[in-house]
Amino acid sequence: MQNFCSQLDVSDHQRKVLESYALLVNDLAMEILEKLAKLMGVNGGLFEGWPMMFRMNRYHFSLETVGSLGVQMHSDSVFLTILQDDENVGGLEVMNKSGEFVPVDPLPGTLVVNFGDIATAWSNGRLCNVKHRVKCNEATIRFSIASFLLGPRDGPVEAPPELVDDQHPRLYVPFTWEDYRKLRFTDKFKTSDSLPDMLINPKSE
Repeated sequence: MQNFCSQLDVSDHQRKVLESYALLVNDLAMEILEKLAKLMGVNGGLFEGWPMMFRMNRYHFSLETVGSLGVQMHSDSVFLTILQDDENVGGLEVMNKSGEFVPVDPLPGTLVVNFGDIATAWSNGRLCNVKHRVKCNEATIRFSIASFLLGPRDGPVEAPPELVDDQHPRLYVPFTWEDYRKLRFTDKFKTSDSLPDMLINPKSE
């Protein structure tokens, strides 16, 4: 957060607000993961020390952009995303199991939480990486604040032994978050996840 604030022209008060927000969101992420670990029967300490990234988005929607996409369809290349969405301007859409996009209507006082690619690999396919996009529905300015729990700082992303058995064989080869992030930035995967390339037994096309 200090690095983030150093890139902005903010007052001491604004800096303290941002730092306080980041700490609270980090605590929330850890609470979510502790409950998730307990539910899945794994050690919640596995998530200790995982870094978070903080991003503020500002969309300049105009009459010319109404109906177009502000953000193309994608899944997040992280474990967990906590989104403080604009409470007055909609536009976020998520893909359901049928492949249709469903709008996420703004609801004041709430946060949007979704899993990313790292969660899918770590959970051995049990957690779904949510594909989503942002659509311009009106000519206005739209804000959002996204907090991302990335993945292991050191060591590979891989399913813990508790999530692998004869009925649930290991699906993905171990990989680091940094290597996966670089792969996602290649032209091939800019608008989709690259998890299929991480499968131990890739599906034939």
